[in-house]
Amino acid sequence: MTHKLTKILYVEDDLDIQSVAKIALEIVGGLTLLSCSSGKEALGPATLEFAPDLMLLDVMMPEMDGPTTLQHLRDIPSMKDIPVIFMTAKVQVSEVAYYKSLGAIGVIAKPFDPMQLAEQVRQLYNSNLGD
Repeated sequence: MTHKLTKILYVEDDLDIQSVAKIALEIVGGLTLLSCSSGKEALGPATLEFAPDLMLLDVMMPEMDGPTTLQHLRDIPSMKDIPVIFMTAKVQVSEVAYYKSLGAIGVIAKPFDPMQLAEQVRQLYNSNLGD
């Protein structure tokens, strides 16, 4: 049984990037987002109530970066198996390999194309379902 991607937990500290991604994913892509501006906010009760299908995490954030946020989210039983995609400008081969070693199903490079973002996310999500 395939689960259709509808809800994304999106964690991004840059409000301008967050706004562009929100338009790209919700208006262009038809997805529902719970946007958080920090890792700490992502660990709040709203995330559990939202029950995302996918986590989209910025890598570089103050206080708690994306990998640390993921580590804490994985400690929550209902979030343990939710697929994750990192978004970052740091996309050297070794960096991408590191993010994948943390369990990421993919990495989307910043700056991203707003018109293609939802399709990129869907492709990564759907390719993960085939595993």
